[in-house]
Amino acid sequence: MKLLTLAAACAALVTLSTAPAFAADSVVAKLAQPLPQAMKFIAGDAVFSCDGDTCVARTPTSTTFATSTCKVVAAKVGALVSYAGEKAMDDTRLNACNSVAVARAAGPQMAK
Repeated sequence: MKLLTLAAACAALVTLSTAPAFAADSVVAKLAQPLPQAMKFIAGDAVFSCDGDTCVARTPTSTTFATSTCKVVAAKVGALVSYAGEKAMDDTRLNACNSVAVARAAGPQMAK
């Protein structure tokens, strides 16, 4: 009986630990101004690939949709018109992100 209970617990643990990897939607940031060239950087434990007026994190983590991560993205690529994962970020949080946005005339900030 103990062995059966242990096996069921292990199966449940494996199912729960792998479910978030399959359920994660991409996080997409739409930029106010297109980038002059494609770039990649890490923010919120995810790799953002940017081209034109869009940056996408295809394998986001639990921190990728956080306001702090959005701020990192805006600081690197400029003002954002939207930041969305499973749902779109509300205007209050998006305005907080854009408070750190770099001026597009200066160009994107490269990761150090």
